[in-house]
Amino acid sequence: MRRFAADRARRAVAASLRAASSYRSAAPSPLAPAPRYPAPPVGAAALARTMSTAAAGTPPVSLNTINPKVLKCEYAVRGEIVTHAQNLQQELQKNPDSLPFDEILYCNVGNPQSLGQQPVTYFREVLSLCDHPALLDKSETHALYSSDAIERAWQILDKIPGRATGAYSHSQGIKGLRDEIAAGIAARDGFHASGDNIFLTDGASPAVHMMMQLLISSEKDGILCPIPQYPLYSASIALHGGSLVPYFLDEETGWGLEVEELKKQLEEARSKGITVRALVVINPGNPTGQVLAEENQKKIVEFCKNEGLVLLADEVYQENVYAEDKQFHSFKKIARSLGYTDDDLPLVSFQSVSKGYYGECGKRGGYMEITGFSPEVREQIYKLASVNLCSNVSGQILASLVMNPPKAGDESFESFMVERDGILSSLARRAKALEEAFNSLEGITCNKAKGAMYLFPRLHLPQKAIGTAQAAGTAPDAYYAKRLLEATGIVVVPGSGFGQVPGTWHFRCTILPQEDKMPEIISRFKEFHEKFMDEFRD
Repeated sequence: MRRFAADRARRAVAASLRAASSYRSAAPSPLAPAPRYPAPPVGAAALARTMSTAAAGTPPVSLNTINPKVLKCEYAVRGEIVTHAQNLQQELQKNPDSLPFDEILYCNVGNPQSLGQQPVTYFREVLSLCDHPALLDKSETHALYSSDAIERAWQILDKIPGRATGAYSHSQGIKGLRDEIAAGIAARDGFHASGDNIFLTDGASPAVHMMMQLLISSEKDGILCPIPQYPLYSASIALHGGSLVPYFLDEETGWGLEVEELKKQLEEARSKGITVRALVVINPGNPTGQVLAEENQKKIVEFCKNEGLVLLADEVYQENVYAEDKQFHSFKKIARSLGYTDDDLPLVSFQSVSKGYYGECGKRGGYMEITGFSPEVREQIYKLASVNLCSNVSGQILASLVMNPPKAGDESFESFMVERDGILSSLARRAKALEEAFNSLEGITCNKAKGAMYLFPRLHLPQKAIGTAQAAGTAPDAYYAKRLLEATGIVVVPGSGFGQVPGTWHFRCTILPQEDKMPEIISRFKEFHEKFMDEFRD
């Protein structure tokens, strides 16, 4: 009897599910708009094609069926060379003596802590207390943590609803943290900043994507972008279906940005029917390491104002300035010093916790400050932010700490400054050591890194090497980078992944490996390069 009862129950459930399915297919979703016209019946031919495709075993997703914009998108920083490096690393783990080196040295990406840089103590103290507030009630905590870190953690927690760092926040980010960031911006620039203009994001990359999504509606919308450029920009422009309008930085003048070049490229794009919407400026430069002069920045601001362009200012390396005669100035500060207000120039500034002296890439914290947009457009930007609910709260906290570090008189101030200055001075020494090493080699010229975390040396390759690479169907600098990896374990990114003047070849190399490893890296590199040049000497 129990078996028959169970059978009846299963049949009843199956009938109920069939009825529900029938109802769902017949009844429109309450979220779907009512159809304007009756849906056409499925034709026999279409049905036959569907059955034929299924019968043939064709996969439902293939390179022929995915979004072509994804195929067009490229991101060289984690491209083919890096994939090859990861495969070699697995080979080393299985067979440690199988390759002519004992470790892979990832000089391809600005990821400081992966190469040995230590987190800033004060930032991590505050973050750990915020993530585990119960520590604040323990007497031992006062012996383990600095008093100003404890006080700062309380202040931050009081700004977070329910003191819940694991809860969703406001889509722009926690209001109190945005206000702290605005205060830090105002202290940096000497001009007012508002927390209402801050959008906290998971690093700067989502903010860039958000702005591209806002500005690009078709391939007739163009974005002026530096060449060489950080591949995030070309990738995001491709993904959102726009056109990259290149302007070339001048390698002969230390990667200078000339306004005449901007005008030339703008006019050429407009002659092709492209509506240029914005100008991207990366300062300090990635991958080129230049730091713009204040007078140069003023001309750029005036150019954007006169041409009706949004200025997208990538300022994530603002703490990374190594040349004594250079200083970082935000584009917002420049615009305000020229007398332009929020109503005069649409400006977006990007900042991240991944770079600077902090190097907290994995924490995914950052923000954009937007000014000069109408309330109606700001509402649309907020809508885009709200689609992702919010950025992670730990990253939001770090962004507020980065823009408001310990101050003179705080218990942590002296130790904080020792850590900060130690990291930045070490980066400057590493940049100089690599630059001098590159310039000492036949067939390489390298501009000085005045800022950021990279060098972008030019390769003057023998024609025989260029021909060999082209015969193999690869760019000459990609061929060089692959050979370098296979001989030394050093991972660099070919310049062709960043864009370059046609007929020139480069590679990007970070300055991030720790100082005690630099002599070995330089030695490995020199040995490889000399052999490479001898092998392909014309």
